Amino acid sequence: MIELSLIGIGTGNPRHITGQAVDAMNAADLILIPLKGADKSDLAGLRRQICAAHLTNPATKVIDFALPVRDASNPSYRKGVDDWHDAIAETWLSEITAHVPGLEGRVALLVWGDPSLYDSTLRIAERLKSRLPITTKVIPGITAIQALCAAHAIPLNDIGAPVVITTGRQLRDHGWPAGTETVVAMLDGECSFQSLPPDGLTIFWGACVAMPEEVLIKGPVAEVTDEILQARADLRARHGWVMDIYLLRRNAPAA
Repeated sequence: MIELSLIGIGTGNPRHITGQAVDAMNAADLILIPLKGADKSDLAGLRRQICAAHLTNPATKVIDFALPVRDASNPSYRKGVDDWHDAIAETWLSEITAHVPGLEGRVALLVWGDPSLYDSTLRIAERLKSRLPITTKVIPGITAIQALCAAHAIPLNDIGAPVVITTGRQLRDHGWPAGTETVVAMLDGECSFQSLPPDGLTIFWGACVAMPEEVLIKGPVAEVTDEILQARADLRARHGWVMDIYLLRRNAPAA
């Protein structure tokens, strides 16, 4: 039996790691670190920095593996994602089989933010269960939403009011969600807030939040859109990748 620990690691800051996460890392026989291509090699490096900062068990092996690439040409987005997740599960199986003798032990993956929020690691773990006897343990982490609100020193919600957490694709396809004045957008590589009418709309944007490269911008969407687009392009040019997130609030009071 394999115990698979999915460890939330926050947004890349080694100080985001909880005591529970440190215990799980050091209890693992194997920690798997995905490699997402040369342009995103820094992401694997950040995971290794976290291991260097917190891993004290000399018996824990840390192994890199090549993460399969999603076929973006698939006309069905959902089918493309499902096929991708199947390929990742097969890769996990191959690495565990190669590095865990007798398929008895503890394996860990370090998950950005928290495994429960706009992350597919838990879904991939379910696929692995059909291929290998495993139990899954989740270690919660600081989410990008928490880190963004902390960085801007704002509450997530207005008093007694709902919040919608969604994706850039949903904003582009369906516009502003009904029944809320606050929206958080994740997984948005296209700055989809540009598709919304900007009147009365305030944005709190952050990239590489809580990391040394952090960039924060806030203000009326009509006034700060160009600044956000330029900052995002600059970060991508320097690092080959950028992780950003934003909160939109309608009719926000003046700061």
